[in-house]
Amino acid sequence: MIEIDLYSHEPSYLQLAAILRARIESGEIAPRDPLPSITSLTGETGLAVGTVRKAIGVLVDAGLAYTVPGRGTFAAGGRA
Repeated sequence: MIEIDLYSHEPSYLQLAAILRARIESGEIAPRDPLPSITSLTGETGLAVGTVRKAIGVLVDAGLAYTVPGRGTFAAGGRA
């Protein structure tokens, strides 16, 4: 379950990015494992598609994830 504090001063996309970052860094999402889909994240968090995409973009920009067009977004590390 992913809980976003809608009353926080931290933007929702940064909260989601931090949660996913923690899962990647802890190994809960292993290198090369897929991140949850945008559809599942919007359903689980109640956030808009654009907000979820922005959160994933933060992870990609930080080098923690990479996107394969037509396949999804995956945790970085260990990819050849």
